[in-house]
Amino acid sequence: MGKDTEQKINKSRAIRRLVIWYKRNSAVTSIVGTAASSAATASNVAGNMVSGAGSVVSTASNVASNVAGNVAGNVVSSAESVVNTASSVVSNASSIAKNTLQPLVFDPLKRLQNNDSILDRMEESQSNRIWIAVDGMGGDYAPGPILEGCLEAISRFPINIKFVGKIEKVKDAAEKTGLAALLENEIDNNRLELIDSGEPIGMNEEATAVRKRKNASINVAMDLVRNNKAEAVYSAGNSGAMMASAIFRIGRLKGIDRPAIGALFPTRDQTRPVLVLDVGANTDCKPSYLHQFALLGNIYAKDVLQVKKPRIGLLNIGEEECKGNDLSIKTFELLSSEESFDFGGNCEGRDVLSGSFDVVVCDGFTGNILLKFLESVGGVLLDILRAELPRGRRGKVGSAFLKSNLLRIKKRLDHAEHGGALLLGVNGICVIGHGSSKSLSVVSALRLAHSAVNHGVMDNLNQLQKLQVLNS
Repeated sequence: MGKDTEQKINKSRAIRRLVIWYKRNSAVTSIVGTAASSAATASNVAGNMVSGAGSVVSTASNVASNVAGNVAGNVVSSAESVVNTASSVVSNASSIAKNTLQPLVFDPLKRLQNNDSILDRMEESQSNRIWIAVDGMGGDYAPGPILEGCLEAISRFPINIKFVGKIEKVKDAAEKTGLAALLENEIDNNRLELIDSGEPIGMNEEATAVRKRKNASINVAMDLVRNNKAEAVYSAGNSGAMMASAIFRIGRLKGIDRPAIGALFPTRDQTRPVLVLDVGANTDCKPSYLHQFALLGNIYAKDVLQVKKPRIGLLNIGEEECKGNDLSIKTFELLSSEESFDFGGNCEGRDVLSGSFDVVVCDGFTGNILLKFLESVGGVLLDILRAELPRGRRGKVGSAFLKSNLLRIKKRLDHAEHGGALLLGVNGICVIGHGSSKSLSVVSALRLAHSAVNHGVMDNLNQLQKLQVLNS
């Protein structure tokens, strides 16, 4: 097929998509047009009301002048000035509203006729989007909230979604949540694709079930990464099953004995979170495992968190190198002798959120307890603040002033804002979501996956095998 022919086909597809968009959004453009007209009408009504108020003030000025003299006349004269200023503000608001809303009322087909370069930009934008495979059946509330989060993420980030699950259940969920039209629209735009699969691996099932049920949703999603049809995979399902599927389907990185789950925790500096790993993949660890976790975390912090020289800490019960159990003491020796990263020593529990460390390593048993504890902190803190606010009218006034601050605090401590954790050490980008993930968590997790792909994490992780320590 010649280049000219291919361009014509792409243009015709774009025209069809625009026609569909125009038909589905004609009601919206009509509403916007009405809003622009209403803004102008509101301006006229407000102008007439202000003008009438000016006449009343003028009459009041004459009366006040006869009764109270010049002092009252001056006061009312100032009122007239205020009213005139209000009239000017209303007029300017009308103009701004009209200028803001008017550009939204357009016919996209006319723009298409006037500017062919729009097609080229559309095709270029589509080609730059990355494909992410999503286990749509994994999670306590799947597939509805997972689908909702995916559709939201598509509109926010340059990503496309291969949504894996039982198609009938997915479409039923879309109907119940009012997402059917949006789902079909994204399918027509080639930004979302439904991939049929079997039932998911249940939360209470053994991780080894992935070997018996090859058509399970997590296996189908992982195969898309293995076959280079997607650049990352996300699942809020059974984390053990996802880890097992990743090992069996895409394999471990050479030189890495055990993959680790790395989660981002907030710190005092909201622009600089700390990466904690492992938070649940390996409950029993050897010193060599924790050493490898530190190597993995160092690369992630450099690439994704953009920290030039990450400071690595070992979670322990004291700062001294002689403190801790046998695992901690032997791991301290390994990390101290490592020259490829900056080891900052032992990190006590109170230092995890201090911002003193960029990466904190621990065994999966300890890390998972730390993660679950942190997830409860935000809600408990807000409950305490609400309970301590004064009752009655004073409490309501105080709450009104503090509401925005409380919401920001909740957002910083809410695990849903971070969305997911990376499974580090496997030969692909895998993001694990919380089992109770809803749409916000899904959006945050897909943002994390996009960031990992965009910063070339896998290229640098593959360089680990060149380290002598991994080959010894």
